Amino acid sequence: MNLAHATVLLWVWGSLRAFEIVEKEDIFHRTPCPAFLLFDNAAYLADMSFELPCGCKPEEVSAVVWYYQKRLGSSHTRVLTDFDGRVLTEEAQVRVGSDMLVRFSIRMFSLLVFRAQPEDSGLYFCGTRKGDYFYAYDVDIQSSEGMVATFKDLGQEPFADEHLGSLHIFTTFWEWTPCDRCGVRGERWRIGLCYLQSPDLSPRYQKTLPDVVSCGSQAVPQKLRATAMEHTPELLVQSCVVPCKKTTASRQGVMAIFSYVSKVGSRPWVPQVPIQFHQQRLGHSLVISCPGARPEHAVAWDKDRQYLYRTQYLKGVNRSMRVFIDHGNHLHIRFTQLSDRGIYYCWRQGVRVAGFRLSVTSRGRYRPSFSDPETRSAVELTLIGYLLITAVFVTIHLCRCCRYLFRCCPYLSP
Repeated sequence: MNLAHATVLLWVWGSLRAFEIVEKEDIFHRTPCPAFLLFDNAAYLADMSFELPCGCKPEEVSAVVWYYQKRLGSSHTRVLTDFDGRVLTEEAQVRVGSDMLVRFSIRMFSLLVFRAQPEDSGLYFCGTRKGDYFYAYDVDIQSSEGMVATFKDLGQEPFADEHLGSLHIFTTFWEWTPCDRCGVRGERWRIGLCYLQSPDLSPRYQKTLPDVVSCGSQAVPQKLRATAMEHTPELLVQSCVVPCKKTTASRQGVMAIFSYVSKVGSRPWVPQVPIQFHQQRLGHSLVISCPGARPEHAVAWDKDRQYLYRTQYLKGVNRSMRVFIDHGNHLHIRFTQLSDRGIYYCWRQGVRVAGFRLSVTSRGRYRPSFSDPETRSAVELTLIGYLLITAVFVTIHLCRCCRYLFRCCPYLSP
């Protein structure tokens, strides 16, 4: 490629990017900000990632700053900004339980919050560095703890709506996920979040339907909030069967060449998906995550040729479950046993994407760390035992000293 061609390509790329920016500015120019600040209601399930677009801004504002308040009028306001040296956050780098200040990012005036937690519920404002607000959201993050699962194959039905006078509490379900497996019987599900309808809601909060907001919205009066929060989110599960898509011709050609080159009877085992190897100590707990999966994705788990269906392995189906799948699509193995050895395959959106080969050993080098809860428990028990032994030792010697003192000096006794 000569210099002239490179110049033309750079000019075309710059023109397209300029067109994109101008088009974005035209959208903000056509959408004036309201004179009175209102709040858009939005509800999500815990551990989900969401995006809050800045719906409007003045034309002269070139960069926005997002603010967070737990409640309207709170004296404590968090400033969420990617300027002044903050590095943009990627979702793959976010850990569960991290503070919100390291779980957000601002891109093209929109706020992205990764792995949202119920503590992140509140009011989000789009504004300037001076503290001028021109767009706001009322975000409700509903906890998955106590989430109720309903299996349609077993004849179960979702909970009925609750009518308490003028208060109407119900569940709003999302769209069905794709089938989590292909070629065999799989499962699909839909998440349902808690919503309510009441004429006593604050008029400052915008609603998609008249007098309808999520149960944890700031528009709900304090006297109704406790009643509404008793209605937990729901999960509706149903069986499904879909065919698998044909593999690409290039992969088939590579496998054909490999089969031809390999010797008959000595062909090595070649996995169809990437396999990760892990060695776990006997009796320890383990949590396996599917790469790139989110709580709203259709995720399935298999152990070798055994399908781990949610009908039997979903968290909460049986309280004594040692192996279960939580509502965030993670596979939990409590107190690993030798029978847990094998390959655990992960399906995402109906495609098998990864494998996890687990080996369980009763011996091996183990480096203790205070970040390990078992290590902390062992240290605490050791310290408590040492303190008890020390207390008993000191008490015995004090008693002996007192007894000896009373014998030698009888006039000291009462």
